[in-house]
Amino acid sequence: MTAAAMPTPSFGSPLIRAPEGGAPTIVHLTSEYSPFARTGGLAEAVMGLANYQVKGGANVVVFVPLYRSVRDHAPDLAPLGRPIQVELGFRSEEVRFFREVQPPTGPKVVFVDIPSAFSRAGLYGEGGRDYADNARRFAMFSRAVLDGIPRLIAGPVLVHGHDWHTSLALMYMRTYGGLRERYATTPTVLSVHNAGYQGHFPASMLNDCGIPPEVYNFRHLEWYDRINFLKGGLTFADMVVTVSPTHAQELRTPGGGFGLQEVFQWLGSRFTGVTNGIDQVLWNPATDAQITSNYTRADTSNKIKCKSALQRSFGLPQRKRTPLFGLTGRMVIQKGLDLILNSQLIWNLDAQFVFLGAGEAKYERALLALARARPEHVGVQLDFTDRLEHRLMAGADMFLMPSQYEPCGLTQMRAQRYGSLPIGRRVGGIADTVQDDITGFLFDEFQPAALDRAISRALARFADRSAWAPRMSAAMKQDFGWERSAERYAQVYQRAIEIADSRR
Repeated sequence: MTAAAMPTPSFGSPLIRAPEGGAPTIVHLTSEYSPFARTGGLAEAVMGLANYQVKGGANVVVFVPLYRSVRDHAPDLAPLGRPIQVELGFRSEEVRFFREVQPPTGPKVVFVDIPSAFSRAGLYGEGGRDYADNARRFAMFSRAVLDGIPRLIAGPVLVHGHDWHTSLALMYMRTYGGLRERYATTPTVLSVHNAGYQGHFPASMLNDCGIPPEVYNFRHLEWYDRINFLKGGLTFADMVVTVSPTHAQELRTPGGGFGLQEVFQWLGSRFTGVTNGIDQVLWNPATDAQITSNYTRADTSNKIKCKSALQRSFGLPQRKRTPLFGLTGRMVIQKGLDLILNSQLIWNLDAQFVFLGAGEAKYERALLALARARPEHVGVQLDFTDRLEHRLMAGADMFLMPSQYEPCGLTQMRAQRYGSLPIGRRVGGIADTVQDDITGFLFDEFQPAALDRAISRALARFADRSAWAPRMSAAMKQDFGWERSAERYAQVYQRAIEIADSRR
């Protein structure tokens, strides 16, 4: 299908209203999108929002790099129009755009093919190291999308970038001559999913990334004599969103702003927090085909079968009344692995702990050593699979989330849906979605002793079935769907449209 032959989008969305009375096409720019390219929560968050926006009547297009992993999920791709030459810095590269031959219903997903940048084994790096040219790779992606939008999408658009990887697109729109004119009144939104990753690169990359010298200053992209992609996106976006209200407040503080707190403060009312949602059809113990036995809030009796199956999967003794704690995610410092490895209870408690996921080598080695030291109490699986994650949700009694910081977090929402109560730090999205001693157990200090106290409180409730059952029921009753989040994003979009309209 050529660009000219693409169907003209419909702009009858009830979600957002442009000043003229129509609604622009929502264009998401993202480095990850489930199931095609995923390393963490970003892929699922963007997919969930985009899917719900389509259900609400919006026309949505998602641009994502054409990684090798894409072809594992979408082997049949068709080109959208002819290749184009995209100039960046002193070089130009051929770029092609693709879509699935038989795409499912939902957002239109466009894969941006830049073989020199993305035809690689990893998304961001290999062997524990980032690719040396990541700055150029994602700058080129951002620049190529801006040339692709008018070729592939009819009518007005709203550009929604995600994290540092797409931040330069917002800068290019406001600084490049041709782009500045084309996108003068285009509203822009930037979502900050994890401000701990900002895209820091040496100033020597300015030319390679096509960054105008006049914006390499302390107000825009310069950060301690380095380029900061995320900072650039923040300073050029019309509206900025992070993924929970509590985290929005944290990012404005010296202790939680990752060095950009003054930029977040400067944004004022243009910066807000909107909690992510989860797919409550996918994450539903009553219908989940990936778990051993289904159960409901009204009848949780089959959860014990899921627990026994999980114990078998991790090579642990099948003990019905032994408390079973789970943890799934990337094994990195952010997830509180240091607290877990220094916890007195986890080393000595007559309970079981299962860990799922890979990460930093030192944490992988330490968890495997813990499992060898306590073979009847600790199980570790470094090879993550979706099926095992679902089984972990269904089989665990409690979920550990002692995060150093957690912008939103999806695990605590999923766990509650399965009646597995989270034990987490009162930060970011955990604070916004877990009610202490009602649907989970929270603690404040980033200390092993604080984690142990929260575990002890949870165990006291678990030992009393009359106390545990209503807490399980309250957790499973929680509504973490995208409906409310999408409504809040619609408000953010409307504000961005008003800001953009003021530039006319």
